[in-house]
Amino acid sequence: MGAGAAGLGLTGAEGGIEIAHFFLVLTCILIAAKLFGELAERIGQPAVLGELVAGVLLGASALGIVPAEGTEAALIHALAELGVLLLLFEIGLETDLREMFRVGPASLSVACVGVVLPFALGYVFWRYVPHAMSGGAINTAAIFLGATLTATSVGITARVLSDLGRMNTQEARVIIGAAVIDDVLGLVILSVVSTIAAGAAISALGVLRTLTVAVGFLVVAVLIGRFAMPRLFDLVVRMRVRYVLLVYSVAFALGLAALADLAGSALIIGSFAAGLILSGTNQFDTIEHEVRPVAAIFTPIFFVSVGSSVNLSLLNPADPAARSTLAIAGVITLLAILGKLATGWAAPWERFRRVVVGVGMVPRGEVGLIFADIGRRAGVLSEEMFGVVLLMVMATTFVAPPALKALFGRGAE
Repeated sequence: MGAGAAGLGLTGAEGGIEIAHFFLVLTCILIAAKLFGELAERIGQPAVLGELVAGVLLGASALGIVPAEGTEAALIHALAELGVLLLLFEIGLETDLREMFRVGPASLSVACVGVVLPFALGYVFWRYVPHAMSGGAINTAAIFLGATLTATSVGITARVLSDLGRMNTQEARVIIGAAVIDDVLGLVILSVVSTIAAGAAISALGVLRTLTVAVGFLVVAVLIGRFAMPRLFDLVVRMRVRYVLLVYSVAFALGLAALADLAGSALIIGSFAAGLILSGTNQFDTIEHEVRPVAAIFTPIFFVSVGSSVNLSLLNPADPAARSTLAIAGVITLLAILGKLATGWAAPWERFRRVVVGVGMVPRGEVGLIFADIGRRAGVLSEEMFGVVLLMVMATTFVAPPALKALFGRGAE
């Protein structure tokens, strides 16, 4: 085993990693995630909140167990991506496609308001309101900030709703549908801000192409898959190999996610579509039952990874620079929350708990971090402004789980 690991470049050779050390890091991530998840549930909060806290403590700014860069960090990021793909696959399996279509207009309305309003609030504040970080390419920075505020982390909200056993409520369907549409619109916005970061001109044709590909892939994949997969899985179930349904289901989810990415859409849209497709098979109950334990291993890695990106030095009130960052981050966070809360009133023809929908759209999570990281690497966002965005992402990610717990705890209006 040692010789094989060395041959693969895993034992400390240049460009490789210490495989034993990497396994110890994974051990810490999994144990801390479940431990803090248990503590969160014991105080009446969703387990995902504890997993995020575990990530903060294990991150580079605290204990430094989860690496922030290097090969190990890249591998953890890959496992985190696998975790969020399995989470979205599981959510797709739990989603009633007919009910999703029934709330489709409401989800579209919620998603559009959830993109336009936060973008406008963020852009106007950074562009026109005097503050300590004004200066430089302020218009470009304002566009990036507005784009970051449009994000919605479907992974975090879906996990909270699943933990609370509320995935079958109308509010959950509207939120998940809107969050998926947000991801489609987010692809378009991401293409625009990436073009800005590269210094190139924005093409209306390019924006339209990105939108068409993202929407078209989801629609075509679901239509073809709902026709072909039930027949294929009726054949697969006849095989005698152990857990063949589980293996083929996960392979299908990962394959469709990869196809989505190659087509110019998003990985998570592909895995969500895979869940929607397999929910129409005769083997749906078995698939769902067998996928859950696998998702339970990898999904916490994703949430710990998100929490580990938090820089605790930005929260030190004794530092004058940190105080300025905290003040501006507080305003941005307020705008971010208000912009998403308003989405609950975007579909007045539907009867649902509007505050629940608004709160469910609040967390930015990994999507907001992706937007901010592009701006930072392109030199559009300063380190201070990047810190502001990180604080906003952290605050919106942490505030939603207990708020949803409290709102659902009150019962129906």
